[in-house]
Amino acid sequence: MALFGLFSKEKKETLDKGLEKTKDSFFSKLGRAVVGKSTVDEDVLDEVENVLISSDVGVETTVKIIRRIEERVARDKYVGTDELDRILREEIAALLSDNNTVDVADDFALPAGIKPYVIMVVGVNGVGKTTTIGKLAAQFHKRGKKVVLGAGDTFRAAAVDQLKLWGERVGVPVISHGMNTDPSAVAFDAVKKATEIGADVVIIDTAGRLHTKINLMNELTKIKRVMQKFTSEAPHEVLLVLDGSTGQNAFIQATEFTKATEVTALAITKLDGTAKGGVVIGISDQFKIPVKYIGVGEKIDDLQTFNKMEFVDSFFKK
Repeated sequence: MALFGLFSKEKKETLDKGLEKTKDSFFSKLGRAVVGKSTVDEDVLDEVENVLISSDVGVETTVKIIRRIEERVARDKYVGTDELDRILREEIAALLSDNNTVDVADDFALPAGIKPYVIMVVGVNGVGKTTTIGKLAAQFHKRGKKVVLGAGDTFRAAAVDQLKLWGERVGVPVISHGMNTDPSAVAFDAVKKATEIGADVVIIDTAGRLHTKINLMNELTKIKRVMQKFTSEAPHEVLLVLDGSTGQNAFIQATEFTKATEVTALAITKLDGTAKGGVVIGISDQFKIPVKYIGVGEKIDDLQTFNKMEFVDSFFKK
Protein backbone atom coordinates (compact mmCIF):
# COMPACT_ATOMS: atom_id res chain seq x y z
CA MET A 1 0.00 0.00 0.00
CA ALA A 2 1.39 3.43 -0.91
CA LEU A 3 2.11 5.76 1.98
CA PHE A 4 0.86 8.80 0.12
CA GLY A 5 -1.82 9.12 -2.54
CA LEU A 6 0.00 11.78 -4.55
CA PHE A 7 1.21 9.44 -7.28
CA SER A 8 -0.75 8.15 -10.22
CA LYS A 9 -0.83 4.37 -10.68
CA GLU A 10 1.43 4.68 -13.76
CA LYS A 11 4.02 6.80 -11.92
CA LYS A 12 4.06 4.41 -9.00
CA GLU A 13 4.57 1.43 -11.30
CA THR A 14 7.47 3.23 -13.01
CA LEU A 15 9.03 4.02 -9.62
CA ASP A 16 8.62 0.41 -8.45
CA LYS A 17 10.24 -0.86 -11.65
CA GLY A 18 13.01 1.75 -11.51
CA LEU A 19 14.04 0.65 -8.02
CA GLU A 20 13.85 -3.09 -8.73
CA LYS A 21 17.61 -3.68 -8.93
CA THR A 22 18.26 -1.77 -5.71
CA LYS A 23 15.42 -3.49 -3.88
CA ASP A 24 16.33 -7.02 -5.05
CA SER A 25 19.97 -6.53 -4.09
CA PHE A 26 19.06 -5.04 -0.70
CA PHE A 27 16.64 -7.80 0.29
CA SER A 28 18.89 -10.63 -0.87
CA LYS A 29 21.69 -9.20 1.31
CA LEU A 30 19.28 -8.64 4.20
CA GLY A 31 17.97 -12.19 3.90
CA ARG A 32 21.50 -13.58 4.15
CA ALA A 33 22.20 -11.34 7.16
CA VAL A 34 19.37 -12.75 9.27
CA VAL A 35 19.33 -16.39 8.12
CA GLY A 36 19.07 -18.70 11.13
CA LYS A 37 18.44 -15.80 13.51
CA SER A 38 15.19 -15.20 15.38
CA THR A 39 15.93 -11.99 17.28
CA VAL A 40 17.59 -8.71 16.37
CA ASP A 41 20.78 -8.92 18.41
CA GLU A 42 24.20 -7.29 18.12
CA ASP A 43 25.35 -9.74 15.44
CA VAL A 44 22.27 -9.07 13.31
CA LEU A 45 22.72 -5.31 13.67
CA ASP A 46 26.35 -5.64 12.53
CA GLU A 47 25.15 -7.51 9.46
CA VAL A 48 22.39 -4.94 8.78
CA GLU A 49 25.03 -2.21 9.03
CA ASN A 50 27.10 -3.98 6.36
CA VAL A 51 24.02 -4.37 4.14
CA LEU A 52 23.17 -0.65 4.36
CA ILE A 53 26.75 0.44 3.67
CA SER A 54 27.10 -1.96 0.72
CA SER A 55 23.80 -0.55 -0.64
CA ASP A 56 25.48 2.88 -0.81
CA VAL A 57 23.43 4.44 1.97
CA GLY A 58 26.70 5.83 3.33
CA VAL A 59 28.51 5.30 6.64
CA GLU A 60 27.16 8.30 8.58
CA THR A 61 23.54 7.71 7.57
CA THR A 62 23.89 3.97 8.26
CA VAL A 63 25.14 4.71 11.78
CA LYS A 64 22.07 6.89 12.39
CA ILE A 65 19.71 4.16 11.17
CA ILE A 66 21.41 1.47 13.29
CA ARG A 67 21.26 3.76 16.35
CA ARG A 68 17.52 4.22 15.81
CA ILE A 69 17.00 0.45 15.58
CA GLU A 70 19.12 -0.15 18.70
CA GLU A 71 16.93 2.30 20.62
CA ARG A 72 13.79 0.44 19.50
CA VAL A 73 15.26 -2.95 20.40
CA ALA A 74 16.22 -1.63 23.86
CA ARG A 75 12.76 -0.13 24.35
CA ASP A 76 10.76 -3.09 23.06
CA LYS A 77 13.04 -5.67 24.74
CA TYR A 78 12.34 -8.40 22.20
CA VAL A 79 12.32 -7.74 18.48
CA GLY A 80 12.15 -10.64 16.04
CA THR A 81 13.98 -10.69 12.71
CA ASP A 82 10.57 -11.07 11.04
CA GLU A 83 9.88 -7.47 12.12
CA LEU A 84 13.17 -6.11 10.76
CA ASP A 85 11.82 -5.08 7.33
CA ARG A 86 9.04 -3.04 8.93
CA ILE A 87 11.36 -1.40 11.46
CA LEU A 88 13.93 -0.51 8.80
CA ARG A 89 11.19 0.92 6.61
CA GLU A 90 9.80 3.06 9.45
CA GLU A 91 13.20 4.31 10.60
CA ILE A 92 14.39 5.23 7.08
CA ALA A 93 11.11 7.08 6.47
CA ALA A 94 11.53 8.89 9.80
CA LEU A 95 15.13 9.79 8.95
CA LEU A 96 14.10 11.28 5.59
CA SER A 97 11.33 13.21 7.35
CA ASP A 98 13.91 14.73 9.71
CA ASN A 99 15.88 16.40 6.92
CA ASN A 100 15.01 19.04 4.36
CA THR A 101 13.52 16.76 1.74
CA VAL A 102 9.95 17.97 1.31
CA ASP A 103 7.39 15.97 -0.65
CA VAL A 104 6.08 17.84 -3.66
CA ALA A 105 2.29 17.65 -3.77
CA ASP A 106 2.00 19.29 -7.19
CA ASP A 107 4.32 17.73 -9.76
CA PHE A 108 6.65 20.22 -11.45
CA ALA A 109 4.86 23.21 -9.91
CA LEU A 110 6.62 26.58 -9.99
CA PRO A 111 6.50 29.06 -7.10
CA ALA A 112 3.77 31.65 -7.44
CA GLY A 113 4.73 35.25 -8.07
CA ILE A 114 8.19 34.59 -9.60
CA LYS A 115 8.45 35.06 -13.35
CA PRO A 116 10.66 34.00 -14.94
CA TYR A 117 11.75 31.38 -12.41
CA VAL A 118 15.47 30.89 -13.06
CA ILE A 119 17.03 27.44 -12.58
CA MET A 120 20.80 27.06 -12.92
CA VAL A 121 21.75 23.40 -13.43
CA VAL A 122 25.17 22.14 -12.32
CA GLY A 123 26.89 18.75 -12.31
CA VAL A 124 29.87 16.92 -13.81
CA ASN A 125 29.87 15.71 -17.39
CA GLY A 126 28.19 12.36 -17.90
CA VAL A 127 25.65 12.47 -15.06
CA GLY A 128 22.73 13.18 -17.39
CA LYS A 129 22.65 16.93 -16.79
CA THR A 130 21.60 18.07 -20.27
CA THR A 131 19.10 15.21 -20.59
CA THR A 132 17.60 16.18 -17.22
CA ILE A 133 17.24 19.78 -18.45
CA GLY A 134 15.49 18.52 -21.60
CA LYS A 135 13.11 16.34 -19.59
CA LEU A 136 12.41 19.18 -17.15
CA ALA A 137 11.63 21.49 -20.07
CA ALA A 138 9.26 18.86 -21.48
CA GLN A 139 7.47 18.43 -18.16
CA PHE A 140 7.01 22.19 -17.69
CA HIS A 141 5.95 22.64 -21.32
CA LYS A 142 3.41 19.82 -21.02
CA ARG A 143 1.85 21.69 -18.10
CA GLY A 144 1.38 24.80 -20.20
CA LYS A 145 4.44 26.70 -18.96
CA LYS A 146 6.48 28.88 -21.29
CA VAL A 147 10.11 27.70 -21.15
CA VAL A 148 13.46 29.12 -22.32
CA LEU A 149 16.71 27.10 -22.26
CA GLY A 150 20.23 28.50 -22.07
CA ALA A 151 23.12 26.44 -23.55
CA GLY A 152 25.70 27.60 -21.01
CA ASP A 153 27.89 24.49 -21.14
CA THR A 154 30.01 26.10 -23.85
CA PHE A 155 33.01 23.93 -23.03
CA ARG A 156 31.49 20.92 -24.85
CA ALA A 157 30.08 21.20 -28.36
CA ALA A 158 28.05 18.03 -27.72
CA ALA A 159 26.27 19.69 -24.78
CA VAL A 160 25.26 22.71 -26.88
CA ASP A 161 24.04 20.52 -29.76
CA GLN A 162 22.22 18.16 -27.41
CA LEU A 163 20.34 21.01 -25.75
CA LYS A 164 19.36 22.42 -29.15
CA LEU A 165 17.95 19.02 -30.10
CA TRP A 166 15.93 18.95 -26.88
CA GLY A 167 14.63 22.43 -27.65
CA GLU A 168 13.44 21.30 -31.08
CA ARG A 169 11.95 18.12 -29.66
CA VAL A 170 10.03 19.88 -26.89
CA GLY A 171 9.23 23.02 -28.88
CA VAL A 172 10.97 25.60 -26.69
CA PRO A 173 13.58 28.26 -27.61
CA VAL A 174 17.25 27.60 -26.85
CA ILE A 175 19.65 30.52 -26.43
CA SER A 176 23.08 29.50 -27.67
CA HIS A 177 26.28 31.32 -28.62
CA GLY A 178 28.04 28.12 -29.68
CA MET A 179 31.13 26.48 -28.25
CA ASN A 180 33.97 28.25 -26.39
CA THR A 181 31.88 31.37 -25.78
CA ASP A 182 31.22 33.16 -22.50
CA PRO A 183 28.61 31.11 -20.55
CA SER A 184 27.58 34.14 -18.49
CA ALA A 185 26.65 35.98 -21.73
CA VAL A 186 24.47 32.98 -22.69
CA ALA A 187 22.80 33.09 -19.26
CA PHE A 188 22.22 36.84 -19.55
CA ASP A 189 20.63 36.52 -22.99
CA ALA A 190 18.50 33.56 -21.88
CA VAL A 191 17.06 35.50 -18.93
CA LYS A 192 16.63 38.56 -21.16
CA LYS A 193 14.73 36.50 -23.75
CA ALA A 194 12.59 34.88 -21.02
CA THR A 195 11.71 38.29 -19.61
CA GLU A 196 10.85 39.71 -23.05
CA ILE A 197 8.50 36.87 -24.01
CA GLY A 198 6.95 36.49 -20.55
CA ALA A 199 8.35 33.00 -19.98
CA ASP A 200 7.51 31.16 -16.78
CA VAL A 201 10.84 29.41 -16.37
CA VAL A 202 14.35 29.62 -17.77
CA ILE A 203 16.79 26.72 -17.32
CA ILE A 204 20.52 27.36 -17.72
CA ASP A 205 22.99 24.55 -18.43
CA THR A 206 26.55 25.02 -17.09
CA ALA A 207 29.92 23.35 -17.64
CA GLY A 208 30.82 20.34 -15.49
CA ARG A 209 34.58 20.68 -15.16
CA LEU A 210 35.02 19.60 -11.56
CA HIS A 211 38.78 19.08 -11.90
CA THR A 212 39.28 22.86 -12.11
CA LYS A 213 37.26 23.67 -9.00
CA ILE A 214 38.46 27.26 -8.56
CA ASN A 215 37.69 28.11 -12.19
CA LEU A 216 34.31 26.39 -11.85
CA MET A 217 33.51 28.39 -8.71
CA ASN A 218 34.48 31.64 -10.43
CA GLU A 219 32.48 30.75 -13.54
CA LEU A 220 29.30 29.89 -11.59
CA THR A 221 29.66 33.05 -9.50
CA LYS A 222 30.01 35.15 -12.66
CA ILE A 223 26.94 33.50 -14.26
CA LYS A 224 24.90 34.31 -11.15
CA ARG A 225 26.13 37.91 -11.03
CA VAL A 226 25.34 38.55 -14.70
CA MET A 227 21.83 37.08 -14.43
CA GLN A 228 21.14 39.28 -11.43
CA LYS A 229 21.39 42.34 -13.66
CA PHE A 230 18.01 41.27 -14.97
CA THR A 231 16.51 39.52 -11.96
CA SER A 232 18.04 40.40 -8.61
CA GLU A 233 17.07 37.07 -7.01
CA ALA A 234 18.41 34.89 -9.87
CA PRO A 235 19.06 32.06 -9.87
CA HIS A 236 16.03 31.11 -7.80
CA GLU A 237 17.20 27.51 -7.79
CA VAL A 238 20.60 25.84 -8.22
CA LEU A 239 19.91 22.24 -9.18
CA LEU A 240 22.77 19.75 -8.80
CA VAL A 241 22.40 16.65 -10.99
CA LEU A 242 24.03 13.46 -9.65
CA ASP A 243 24.33 10.02 -11.25
CA GLY A 244 22.84 7.54 -8.77
CA SER A 245 24.61 4.62 -10.44
CA THR A 246 28.00 5.96 -9.29
CA GLY A 247 27.13 5.30 -5.64
CA GLN A 248 29.68 6.81 -3.29
CA ASN A 249 31.17 8.92 -6.09
CA ALA A 250 27.89 10.88 -6.08
CA PHE A 251 28.64 11.85 -2.45
CA ILE A 252 32.05 13.18 -3.52
CA GLN A 253 30.51 15.21 -6.36
CA ALA A 254 27.86 16.60 -4.03
CA THR A 255 30.57 17.62 -1.54
CA GLU A 256 32.63 19.39 -4.21
CA PHE A 257 29.72 21.21 -5.83
CA THR A 258 28.27 22.39 -2.53
CA LYS A 259 31.69 23.96 -1.88
CA ALA A 260 31.75 25.58 -5.33
CA THR A 261 28.25 27.08 -5.23
CA GLU A 262 25.12 27.27 -3.10
CA VAL A 263 23.13 24.20 -4.20
CA THR A 264 19.43 24.41 -3.31
CA ALA A 265 18.02 21.21 -4.86
CA LEU A 266 19.18 17.81 -6.12
CA ALA A 267 18.25 15.59 -9.06
CA ILE A 268 19.48 11.99 -8.86
CA THR A 269 19.47 10.20 -12.21
CA LYS A 270 19.92 6.67 -13.62
CA LEU A 271 18.44 4.86 -10.62
CA ASP A 272 16.78 2.26 -12.87
CA GLY A 273 20.08 0.82 -14.08
CA THR A 274 21.73 0.32 -10.70
CA ALA A 275 21.53 -1.51 -7.39
CA LYS A 276 22.86 1.64 -5.68
CA GLY A 277 19.55 3.43 -5.11
CA GLY A 278 20.34 3.62 -1.40
CA VAL A 279 22.48 6.60 -2.32
CA VAL A 280 19.28 8.70 -2.40
CA ILE A 281 18.76 8.04 1.33
CA GLY A 282 22.33 8.91 2.24
CA ILE A 283 22.64 12.03 0.11
CA SER A 284 19.27 13.32 1.29
CA ASP A 285 20.35 12.82 4.90
CA GLN A 286 23.94 14.02 4.70
CA PHE A 287 23.54 17.22 2.71
CA LYS A 288 20.16 18.41 4.04
CA ILE A 289 19.43 19.64 0.50
CA PRO A 290 16.04 18.60 -0.90
CA VAL A 291 16.08 15.78 -3.44
CA LYS A 292 13.64 17.33 -5.89
CA TYR A 293 13.78 14.95 -8.87
CA ILE A 294 14.78 11.34 -9.50
CA GLY A 295 15.37 9.60 -12.82
CA VAL A 296 13.96 6.06 -12.94
CA GLY A 297 14.02 5.38 -16.70
CA GLU A 298 14.85 6.79 -20.12
CA LYS A 299 11.44 8.18 -21.09
CA ILE A 300 10.54 11.82 -20.46
CA ASP A 301 7.94 10.87 -17.86
CA ASP A 302 10.54 8.76 -16.04
CA LEU A 303 11.94 11.94 -14.53
CA GLN A 304 9.76 12.20 -11.42
CA THR A 305 9.39 14.65 -8.58
CA PHE A 306 10.77 12.93 -5.49
CA ASN A 307 8.32 11.82 -2.83
CA LYS A 308 10.20 10.31 0.10
CA MET A 309 7.30 8.21 1.37
CA GLU A 310 6.56 6.76 -2.06
CA PHE A 311 10.30 6.10 -2.49
CA VAL A 312 10.51 4.19 0.80
CA ASP A 313 7.32 2.33 -0.08
CA SER A 314 8.79 1.20 -3.44
CA PHE A 315 12.16 0.44 -1.83
CA PHE A 316 10.56 -2.00 0.62
CA LYS A 317 7.85 -3.38 -1.66
CA LYS A 318 8.05 -7.16 -2.11
